[in-house]
Amino acid sequence: MNPSHLKKHVQLHLVVILLGFTAILGALISLPAIDLVWYRMLMAFVGLWLFFLLRKIPFRLRFRQILPLLGIGIVVALHWITFFHAIKLSNVSVTLGVFASTTLFTSFIEPLTQRRRIFWVEVFIGLVIMGGIYLIFQYEFQYMEGILYALLSALLNGLFVVLNRNISLRHHPSVISFYEMIGGFLAISLYLVARSDLDASFFQVSASDLFYLLLLGFVCTAYAFTAIVDVMKLLSAFTVVLAVNLEPVYGIIMAHFFFPEAERMSAGFYLGTLVILSSVFAYPFLKRRFGRKE
Repeated sequence: MNPSHLKKHVQLHLVVILLGFTAILGALISLPAIDLVWYRMLMAFVGLWLFFLLRKIPFRLRFRQILPLLGIGIVVALHWITFFHAIKLSNVSVTLGVFASTTLFTSFIEPLTQRRRIFWVEVFIGLVIMGGIYLIFQYEFQYMEGILYALLSALLNGLFVVLNRNISLRHHPSVISFYEMIGGFLAISLYLVARSDLDASFFQVSASDLFYLLLLGFVCTAYAFTAIVDVMKLLSAFTVVLAVNLEPVYGIIMAHFFFPEAERMSAGFYLGTLVILSSVFAYPFLKRRFGRKE
């Protein structure tokens, strides 16, 4: 492996660690999930805007091009809200373990949007993942509400991945993310205004929460999004997908250091999570091996 490729591999895994760290920040920030996501999306699109100015990347699009991106941004906002709410109802390990089932939902949503039949590999992986989720339900039933929100977040993330994949070839990935952040931010703002929640008390954030929000918005979102785009200039999409699948693994490991007591789980939980993660890692290999034939 030449030095430039090695450097990109290291950068990729650092980015995946940052993505896993978002769950830790979600547990550390005391704000409700919807407030947290509002701040995250605000800081993310501001960070991306500064990135465009510094790199002199054109980001202006026609209104008809922007509109679908704003819509996808609402899906992203709902995905993040349900994700962070799941953490607050359960813990980081449960949320990330169940959230790894995104592959299950993506494998069934993608054929519907692309009007192709479902491959047997996708059905098989889906059944195995459902078995893993069942194990987590069985052994961590006290976190049922958090598990359900994590499943909903995984479903929304699967929808977001498919929608983004269908539109990603038309524009620069960072530009897509920029308008999606704006779409989600505007949607949450309208919701908060309708509920009369966007008042002076909304902006009274503690110093620790503000610090964590800055990390979440600028480092774990704006930087992470642009860094992945940079990494994909040298590394294949297949390599990136495999690395990103490590996000729950890194997140669960970090959670045990940050919250050792709250993150102590049953053996059944780890067995279920292992089943899900093994399926997630096997999926791209099986799809690559058998998908072309089908």
